Amino acid sequence: MITDAADRHPLAYLLAVRGTTAEAYLLRVAEQHQRMGFGQMAYRREKASRWIAGVYAPSYHTQLAMAALENLPPETIHAHGWPGWLLLALPDHTLFTLPWTPSGTVQAMEITGGSVDRREFLITTSVTLGATVAQWSAAAPAGAAPTVGSRIGHDVPDHFERRLDSLRRLDDTVGSGDVYDAARTELRMIRTTLKNASFGEGVERRLFAAAAEASRSAGWTAYDSGKAAAAERHYSTALRAAASADDHVVAANTLAFWAIQHYSTGDPRGAVDLAEAALSKAPQAGSARLTSMLHARACRAHAHAGDARAADRAANAALDAYEHAAPVDDDLPCVYWYNLGEAHQLIGSSALNLGNPKRAVVHFQEASTASSQEAYNGDAFPRGHAIYLARLAEAHLALGDVDAAVATAHDAVDRMGGVTSARGTSTLEDLRKKLARRRGIPAVAAFLDYTGTE
Repeated sequence: MITDAADRHPLAYLLAVRGTTAEAYLLRVAEQHQRMGFGQMAYRREKASRWIAGVYAPSYHTQLAMAALENLPPETIHAHGWPGWLLLALPDHTLFTLPWTPSGTVQAMEITGGSVDRREFLITTSVTLGATVAQWSAAAPAGAAPTVGSRIGHDVPDHFERRLDSLRRLDDTVGSGDVYDAARTELRMIRTTLKNASFGEGVERRLFAAAAEASRSAGWTAYDSGKAAAAERHYSTALRAAASADDHVVAANTLAFWAIQHYSTGDPRGAVDLAEAALSKAPQAGSARLTSMLHARACRAHAHAGDARAADRAANAALDAYEHAAPVDDDLPCVYWYNLGEAHQLIGSSALNLGNPKRAVVHFQEASTASSQEAYNGDAFPRGHAIYLARLAEAHLALGDVDAAVATAHDAVDRMGGVTSARGTSTLEDLRKKLARRRGIPAVAAFLDYTGTE
């Protein structure tokens, strides 16, 4: 199985999909290289390993031979660069080559709404991620749509927006599995409306904004359900739809959720880039609460990257921005879940990543001891609460307080009951593994037996 940095490299995935070895593939490239008049080419396995690791890139002539082998024109090399152009040789990657126009967005919605995830490969390399963000920044919003069907008014996007707001809150309590299917259904209905109805520019942009939120919701719940590649496709489509809507709020929110996936799956630098892109649009969103949340996400990304100074700056920026937040009921609907307690939970998690469990415990405790309006609401967010409790238990364990770790671990397991989340289950399993090293302690052994761990 492809792991670590290799799982984000198109060449590594291409070899895995084809069921071939690096040496066998390079032999075919070498033969094509010679047929094209470029001379002989070495085809040792180490060459592909260096390409995948990013130590070297293949020469231009080698890339031409590879493109010819994959039946791709030379223009793809110039247009997408190495290794991004290789995505075009892989299944289901046309999504990343569609034009950044309203019609391209509708096409992306059709691709994204297709078959379910069939792999764990993360399809956005650093090259394609950077290109996606750059194209989003430059994309033009939708204009007046041609008349194609019965005319609809603002009541239709009203209905979609209310339904999507309900999906956000259902995800908090019932988990990601069923909500993922519901979000994909919403996306299909919005796509059908965009294709078959007529409307004014304002309605069209609201429909694209609703499509962006539906795809973002599908991306988040796909990731939380363990469908990594499907989540990547949904986030990319959400960003396209946000561009067509000219909606900076849903774009920034999408980038923030996309960052979670990247810093959680071994790509913290990509997560930093996503968070910074979101922060670049924060002033136009006009919400100090959203800005604070984006800084907190940047803090998490920097912490995963091991950059303590940058994480501290982002943590301070998150807390400073929050001082100017409007009451949650008067703020943007997409940040209904974020308050001061949540900020402390995120900063505490970052401290734990950076090897500072003592500081982590302080922030985790501050999350629950803030004023009633600002304290973290674990009852409203059982999955999130279980994950944060697991991190608090890990911090207690790192500080040698085994009794507190076990008590908190029990609380985390109880909170998680009934909520479907591959991410939450994985977090609790990681905690069990850490506690298993102390199985000789009776309280730990009792917990492991209670949770079914051998």
